[in-house]
Amino acid sequence: MENISASSTKATASRGKSYSKKILTLLAAKPAISVSELTETIGGIGKEKHALTRSLKGLQEAGLIETHHSGQQAYSRLTREGKRKAHSAKLDHDTAVLNPSWDGKWRIVLLDLSEDRKAERDGLRYLLKKAGFVLLKNSVWISPYPLEHLFMNIKKDLGLTTEIMIFVTDTLDEETRKAFLSIV
Repeated sequence: MENISASSTKATASRGKSYSKKILTLLAAKPAISVSELTETIGGIGKEKHALTRSLKGLQEAGLIETHHSGQQAYSRLTREGKRKAHSAKLDHDTAVLNPSWDGKWRIVLLDLSEDRKAERDGLRYLLKKAGFVLLKNSVWISPYPLEHLFMNIKKDLGLTTEIMIFVTDTLDEETRKAFLSIV
């Protein structure tokens, strides 16, 4: 009897994580979504609806989403931290593919966030690493992968207009190219 109970608990926890990922994915695609639309899109009847409700509550308690009431409708949207988590989840997803063929261009990201924004800076560093960027020097990240659009969206979504600079170039000086190759 204990084994059935333990496997049931694991299945419920797994389902909760699955709902949380689905919710983050849906909210990342739109500025806000009504809670009823989330329920319809993801589905959920009976116990599943309860799991979905728990997932929404857990995401809100974690500070990843916020819910606003407008008349008779409740709307959910991602917080700044939720947007960061959604981008990270997208990179972690099994189907996220780095293009292995080099198009001859280098992507260079300059990251300049002050010490008082350490959590944001660490989150961006994590995303850069997950996307295949390599720290070349202090806050200079470089990659041959065509993922600059991802970081342009992050820059826009998080309002980091002066804190992140993105360059795409087909030319590196020989010493920089060697430095990159020695790190990789």
